[in-house]
Amino acid sequence: MPKNPRDITTDLGLLLLAGIWGVNFTVVKVILEQIEPLALNALRFPLAAIALAVMVRSRPGLARPAREDVPRILLLGALGNVAYQLCFIYGIDWTRAGNASLLLSTTPVWTVILSALAGHERPTRWVTFGVTGTLAGMVLVVLGSGDEISLGSNTMRGDLMIVLSSIIWSIYTVAGRAPVARYGALRMTAWNLYAGTPILVVIGLPAVMRTDFTSVTIGTWLGIAYAGFLAIGLAYLLWYRGVQILGNNRTAIYSNLVPVAALATAWFWLHESPTPLQLAGAGVILAGLTIARLAQSAGPRFRSPTEEPRSEP
Repeated sequence: MPKNPRDITTDLGLLLLAGIWGVNFTVVKVILEQIEPLALNALRFPLAAIALAVMVRSRPGLARPAREDVPRILLLGALGNVAYQLCFIYGIDWTRAGNASLLLSTTPVWTVILSALAGHERPTRWVTFGVTGTLAGMVLVVLGSGDEISLGSNTMRGDLMIVLSSIIWSIYTVAGRAPVARYGALRMTAWNLYAGTPILVVIGLPAVMRTDFTSVTIGTWLGIAYAGFLAIGLAYLLWYRGVQILGNNRTAIYSNLVPVAALATAWFWLHESPTPLQLAGAGVILAGLTIARLAQSAGPRFRSPTEEPRSEP
């Protein structure tokens, strides 16, 4: 087990992240009954940016990045907050939910490959085994849903968009590691949101103007707040904090817990009972996560002299 108490709190934070994102699937599903997808992004991303701005102002540190890092931060903001979101939304619209769940589970694989190419980490045999195990568990969860899974031509456009979104998120994770080490997870997350939020607001403004807000319920507004403050603001912070402390590969492994959390949420909230095959898949995912987390990745591990204090969530 990790000897550093901060590593343990980081693991707990990533487990919280998986829970937040898992619940968010059901929350967003309910919201989209009244709000268009692009309008939802235009509403929830400013909330996340505001929340992180308040957190940044309350903590000591740099007010802005060094000039030479600005282009990279702008690119990361466009990748993680604009390109990923657009590919994900339209990918879900153009393909089956089963296809999307299966293809999104490839994120840890792309992260391991990109981390190795970037020279950040050299995955050991056990890390690779754990990644493979979590993917196998994802297959069981998806197959156990009973949905027909097809990569045929009628869904190929959406399938490619989902694969692209998975690759984009992996690039976002790997490319953000060095600036996270310099500035800390909190500031990098906030600056990336500042870069991406104006673009999403402009894109979603027509959909916002078409929305009849008089018919939007209080529950939907609470869902938008959840999707903004927690699913983006806090979750992105926890993700980059994991990258900063644990590394790319072991952080990415936790993304495979999200479908398990989503399944449990749908079970309790929407009364969608999981099948035995899905429960078996959840167990395999947990086993693969444990193996990959306890295994040590070879290679350098960034540590910054300006890391955020240990009290950071």
